[in-house]
Amino acid sequence: MDLLLLIVPFILCIIAQINVTSTYNRYHKVRNARGLTGAETARRILDLNGLTHVQIERISGNLTDHYDPAANVVRLSDSVYDKATVAALGVAAHECGHAIQHAQQYVPVLLRSKVVPVASFCSRIWYFVFLIGLFASQFLGSALLWLAVILFAAVALFQFVTLPVEFNASRRAMHVLETQGFLEGEEVSGARKVLTAAALTYVAALVQSLAQLLRLIGIAKDD
Repeated sequence: MDLLLLIVPFILCIIAQINVTSTYNRYHKVRNARGLTGAETARRILDLNGLTHVQIERISGNLTDHYDPAANVVRLSDSVYDKATVAALGVAAHECGHAIQHAQQYVPVLLRSKVVPVASFCSRIWYFVFLIGLFASQFLGSALLWLAVILFAAVALFQFVTLPVEFNASRRAMHVLETQGFLEGEEVSGARKVLTAAALTYVAALVQSLAQLLRLIGIAKDD
């Protein structure tokens, strides 16, 4: 059972990552009919939603795109910023979706923002607490192991809260790309495939975290 909890989620994560990479690469080669770049699309979407104060910046790397709510900046990677592909528009619109979520105070994104510092702290220390708990169990019992379980549960909670945020941002992205005429015909389907593949990586990560949480609980109970 422990082996299944370890191997199956790991395989799912690998499959999800391969899928998002191959899907993105496929539609990164397809130029959109209007010739709009990721940056141009992002600027238009933000302006359409009254977010003229949100800036757009270029960031190095591939698929490093993100929205920074603290700085009010949508950062687009080299493969998105000045590329006029279907994939680039999908990713750019998705990040604008996050900016719109914050502007409209979308509840899941506000909740995730509050969970971030706790989850970040817990992700850094849970493993050390777990190791100490294993070595010191004969002296301290299972107290530290259960503490590690609680710490890791916070990490899993963050990933759980992330799902509606990411799916909603993709839904917003596809709605504006289609209704405002940024993409047309098969381009819409291509962008949707890119965003769906990206969303599934979050699902796979959550499955892996839940499986790890079950393993930790099992170890703590058996100690």
